[in-house]
Amino acid sequence: MNWDPIILTFQLASVTTFLLFFIALPLGYWLSQTKNKFKPLIETLVSMPLVLPPTVLGFYFLIAFSPGNAFGSWLNEWLGIKLVFSFSGLVIASILYSLPFMVHPIQSGLTNLPTSLHDASTLMGKSKTTTLFKVLLPNCKASLLTGIILSFAHTIGEFGVVLMIGGNIPGETKVASIAIYDEVEALNYNTANVYSLILCVSTFLILLFVYLQNGGSLKKYRR
Repeated sequence: MNWDPIILTFQLASVTTFLLFFIALPLGYWLSQTKNKFKPLIETLVSMPLVLPPTVLGFYFLIAFSPGNAFGSWLNEWLGIKLVFSFSGLVIASILYSLPFMVHPIQSGLTNLPTSLHDASTLMGKSKTTTLFKVLLPNCKASLLTGIILSFAHTIGEFGVVLMIGGNIPGETKVASIAIYDEVEALNYNTANVYSLILCVSTFLILLFVYLQNGGSLKKYRR
């Protein structure tokens, strides 16, 4: 069995989760605090990956990042960045595809905090940044952990998006889900079973860890 797809899968999940946290944190904080009239629109856009077929997202990522498109051509010619059929493209697509799995727990955790925490910090003259990192985030660690773990697990299970934008390049874009599909197509069911078992055990342990850390229930950060 080739272990490269497994290694690449966990590399993709790690990089995606790390970058996604720093994108989702300010977005989740803004959504939890704002009364802007465009909030429902932003929440809708963030939540769309939950309901859209992955192949739809993958198709539009492929069109946008393609060198034949103006944006993709600009990236390739001026910045030397190739996103189609590359690991970098997989990371960007995975960040957008897993965005709600990080934003929603963070937003929910911050929204459910007592308003007295924020008010007290403001009265003490603390800045919004200090209030966020010193007061609010330490009081919603469970939600932060949930967002991190669910984003990681969700990225591990991606198929349609990574297939459309990354293709099937060994050692670069061929993640475990693609490897399983290839092995089934080749009737190599034993190898496909090994890949599948590794992913099943990994995601089971990840989700079990979340439940154990949060008292056996995810309802506290469901919206």
